[in-house]
Amino acid sequence: MLSALGLRLRIFLFFCLLALGAIAVTVAALWLGYSRAGEPALRDAFIFVGLFSGFCMLGLCAAIWLLFDENVAKPIEQLAAAMRARAHAGVNRDLDTHGARYLGDLAPAAQGLAGQLGQAALASAEAIARETEHLEAEKKRLAALLTDIPIATVMASTTHQIVLYDGQAAAVLAQEAPPRLNAPLSDYLDLNGLQSAYGRMMRSGRDLRTRVKSANGERVHDLHLKPLGDAPGYIILFEGTAADAAPPQSRPLVYDFALLDSNHEELNDRTLDSLSYVVFDTETTGLLPHKDEIVQIGALRVVRGRIIPGETFETLVDPAIKIPASATRVHGITDTMVKGAPGIAEAARAFHRFASDAVIVAHNAPFDMAFLHRHAKRSGVTWDQPVLDTVLLSAVLFGASQSHTLDAICDRLEISIPAKLRHTAMGDARATAEAFCKMLPMLQARGLTTFEALLEETRRHSRLIADMN
Repeated sequence: MLSALGLRLRIFLFFCLLALGAIAVTVAALWLGYSRAGEPALRDAFIFVGLFSGFCMLGLCAAIWLLFDENVAKPIEQLAAAMRARAHAGVNRDLDTHGARYLGDLAPAAQGLAGQLGQAALASAEAIARETEHLEAEKKRLAALLTDIPIATVMASTTHQIVLYDGQAAAVLAQEAPPRLNAPLSDYLDLNGLQSAYGRMMRSGRDLRTRVKSANGERVHDLHLKPLGDAPGYIILFEGTAADAAPPQSRPLVYDFALLDSNHEELNDRTLDSLSYVVFDTETTGLLPHKDEIVQIGALRVVRGRIIPGETFETLVDPAIKIPASATRVHGITDTMVKGAPGIAEAARAFHRFASDAVIVAHNAPFDMAFLHRHAKRSGVTWDQPVLDTVLLSAVLFGASQSHTLDAICDRLEISIPAKLRHTAMGDARATAEAFCKMLPMLQARGLTTFEALLEETRRHSRLIADMN
């Protein structure tokens, strides 16, 4: 049971036990002395001595605990977090040996070990970089090939989640909902019709041409389904759609073949790296969610621990009230810029579609979510997605006593935010996403591998911020 408690809490309980033990021994000794003295008149004196010595012992134990906490427990906690950041988040800064100066040779030994790990990691990174360069070249060839083929192509897992889509497919899917890696195909196609066609294809083991309605029933798509042979999953070709939906030139080929091995477990039992996340931030007219309004929303998706290129959501929002000059000085958004932008109802519905199948991640999430919840009825959506807060994740990893502002977290994890993007919705969302991607392997290294385990751990720091779940 005690092993589940944090180091600093265990040390605090140890000093509490030490103080109680010392007081108990003192009281017992005074009682024995009073009993043997046989002088009732000395009772008040013995009581006074007992109370005085008890308070002195409490004060002494509290003072020693404070010194021990500040010079031993906190430095150990910080040293462990810094080593975990180096080992799992690619942070290369030197360890704070001065802050751990009372830990004897532990800090220099940790610094030496970190240096050795850094050299090994550098060699591995160089090898990975060479292989990545080769894979990127292959990816560009594949993307060019698929771009030249005028047929929208999607690869899906056996549970009908998107594993790959090209530029043409992105344009076709966007007619129904934002194209998203690992999104359910039910967001784009009639699931009953798709499952029926998939079943026929699997029973025959051959290609199948069929017609399936869109998810909203407004369109009918001519599909060519192709099995992947021995591999799980299948390919969908949207035939005859290239002319109707031309892809943007900058749209990348998006894929992650590891998604073919779909996870069928419930959310709480799923591993953190198997979930999809939407990291978002808002800019507002002020700091009061009950009366201020959103003026900008920025979001991007994280799948399997990486930010997915091209899967972003960004919009200005007309707040229908005047933007105070004090707010404009922070985020640079003026009344002129939001003129003609969608209102909060329309913007919130669009963002909800983008985030519908994911865990929502934000820095100080209760603030941003309060605006969305306040307009939920007006928007016609329900914000029931699970939420993670990087403030709480930082507290789990680096200790509740540390600063957990976005700037402090980014500095700790060696993430730079360009000055022109700071206090913009997309700039802060990207910084939060980069920090979150570095935190994920650190959390897993601490044994917090499932979503339920992570939620349980963050709730221990709920005094810092409200629990959105």
